[in-house]
Amino acid sequence: MAEPLTGALVSAAWLAEHLSDGDIRILDCTWHHPSTNLDGRNQYRGRHLPGSVHFDVDHIADPNSDLPHMLPDAADFAKKVGLLGIGDGDRVIVYDRLFGGSAAARVWWMFRVFGHDNVAMLDGGFNQWVAAKHPTEMSPVRPQPRTFTPNFRPELVRNFDQMKSVVGNGGEQIVDGRGPGKFDGSQTDVFPFKKLGHIPGAVNVPWADLVDPQTGVLLDSKGLRARFEAAGVDLSKPIVATCASGMTSCMDALALYLLGRADVPVYDGSWAEWERAEQAAVAA
Repeated sequence: MAEPLTGALVSAAWLAEHLSDGDIRILDCTWHHPSTNLDGRNQYRGRHLPGSVHFDVDHIADPNSDLPHMLPDAADFAKKVGLLGIGDGDRVIVYDRLFGGSAAARVWWMFRVFGHDNVAMLDGGFNQWVAAKHPTEMSPVRPQPRTFTPNFRPELVRNFDQMKSVVGNGGEQIVDGRGPGKFDGSQTDVFPFKKLGHIPGAVNVPWADLVDPQTGVLLDSKGLRARFEAAGVDLSKPIVATCASGMTSCMDALALYLLGRADVPVYDGSWAEWERAEQAAVAA
């Protein structure tokens, strides 16, 4: 039996070597906001990694929430990933076309939330795979359904009431993964937010600062540590990650995981939920 994945990342070279392993399941998680006129599913149909299937974060989400791509319940997640061909013993590799800043890191976090640690993100994503001249394919993959048994970990998720408590008592450092303009309120978001700014007390660690801008590969541990410490984050104390819609915050959570912090939760509703609440304070 293959050894479980031991880290949050795999390289293109590693995946190419293990591409034919029977327990490897690859998910193309590419997602774009509708305002971009790009569509992750269409990009998947155009080209994708061999054997990969498309994971749609807007489909594998809570159908009863009007917030963007919120976590589904455990049974729904299990059913839908099972239909994607993912079972309990599988090694899951996630990637997208924005090296994690789009949705791959979100999907990595979702699997961990539902008890599946055997998951890693392709470092550098689709572009790094293509740059290394590894093969891609166009034909859609029709996976054999498998059984996925969820084990929900509430400690990896924060909701609105918990975040209000965090703001009130300072029990966790709030790390916001959005770009600086959206964090400070000087730049509008692609989401139709009425309020601009950030959760009081939050510090800004933009997800894009965690990767090499040329390759999309995450910085080494020294570089990642420097980014968080420069923002004033104490890596020995509790941390919660947030962003606009619970997406790019997962890149911060993944980077912190690489620094030994496997316990960092994500505020699922993020700014999309916070800014609409009348009683929620805003800093800008």
